[in-house]
Amino acid sequence: MCYFLQYSFFKKLKFPKFVNIKNKNSAMGMNKNTVLGWATLIMVIMGLTLIGLGVYKYADVAGWGFGAVGVGFLANAWVFSALKGRM
Repeated sequence: MCYFLQYSFFKKLKFPKFVNIKNKNSAMGMNKNTVLGWATLIMVIMGLTLIGLGVYKYADVAGWGFGAVGVGFLANAWVFSALKGRM
């Protein structure tokens, strides 16, 4: 009995619809290209930050590792940018 009352209560509620009725595949308005664009921007920022940490803060042996990882981030961002129109 209690389960039936809870079910009927939740059945009557009107939840807002986040999905566009015309295009059911786009939930928030971000497609693959915008996701790749944001990922590219975040990876460029992280790559430059890691290179900056390697140059300015850790100028010893650890700086080489930070710089190498930062260059790797920039290379991945370049790949994401190249994929932006092709997926």
